[in-house]
Amino acid sequence: MPFLSLRPVHEGLTEPILRSIKDLMETGAFTNGPAVAEFEQAFARYCGRTHCVGVSSGLDALRLALIASGLERGDRVLVPAQTFVATFEAVTQSGGIPVPVDVSEEDYNLDPAAVAVAVDERTRFMVPVHLYGQLADMNALDGIARRNEIVIVEDAAQAHGARRDGWGVGGGKAAAFSFYPGKNLGAIGDAGALVTDDARLADTATALREHGQIAKYRHAYEGWTARLDTIQAIVLLHKLPLLDAWNDERRSIAAAYSDLLRGVGDLRLPSVAPRSEPVWHLYVVRTGRRDDLAAFLRDRGIQTGVHYPDPPPFVPPYAHLGYPRGSFPVAEALAAEALSLPIFPGMTEAQIVSVTSAIAAFYSRA
Repeated sequence: MPFLSLRPVHEGLTEPILRSIKDLMETGAFTNGPAVAEFEQAFARYCGRTHCVGVSSGLDALRLALIASGLERGDRVLVPAQTFVATFEAVTQSGGIPVPVDVSEEDYNLDPAAVAVAVDERTRFMVPVHLYGQLADMNALDGIARRNEIVIVEDAAQAHGARRDGWGVGGGKAAAFSFYPGKNLGAIGDAGALVTDDARLADTATALREHGQIAKYRHAYEGWTARLDTIQAIVLLHKLPLLDAWNDERRSIAAAYSDLLRGVGDLRLPSVAPRSEPVWHLYVVRTGRRDDLAAFLRDRGIQTGVHYPDPPPFVPPYAHLGYPRGSFPVAEALAAEALSLPIFPGMTEAQIVSVTSAIAAFYSRA
């Protein structure tokens, strides 16, 4: 039982994608080909935003979104204490200072109450991470941001298509997506994009992704080679029309897990905030016996994951920030107890039952 299988989502797509790549080989438009602009337009529409800028990874999307939003060296940026390390990397690589804030027990995203305490006169940005595919409480966070003139740039790497309280992803200044192959919308290599309603931000990010050019050989900024590859844009164009159906499958699998695992052992099942529509990039349970349960399942051929075992404030690159263990109680408990169960479109009822039956067997044996 794999943790993730991409075979089901690629069934029926392989031949059409290969035909499109063959056409690309004949045209030679390998860089900034027409498919890039076509995907940008389609994904902007999907997100309900005016602009989309395709880039080479989710990290590039978040870093360029911060810089294009006006982040300056030394700006303090509020980030969740539990997230993938790329959130911190984007801030520091943009010249900002990450200020970790504890997450909420309700949704494992930025805790608005903790954010309100963390804001000071040097806080200029906030990066909510829509962890595991559920949007953060954007209504509350946006209120704090507006009162304190803070710019919101969303890390939406796991939240393609998620909604909450009437918010879609990208309701802040900008939102950054990853299209890493295992994401809800995945390429066949690294790829990413940012979406925004701000034309100036989009123009700046477009220049930054290609050596700071505003026209050929006219370099207005110091930039990067961070373009969205044309092949990846082709793949994403084929997959985007299927994203909502895949998200619905993930919701069905999550509902089945929650039904079959309710009351089992010490498992703490993921909660869904009121008026939230997660896309279940991950289905994460919590248990005080995480390592034992993972080993038990592994011995029975069931793969699991840990997202993420060490909060970024405590990893070596960010130890200089000076936060001692115990600074972020919820984030640290989540890191110690979280176990991600298999979830992917095409997962069968038999596979779901095999996972849940094995988990029940672990606890009944105890």
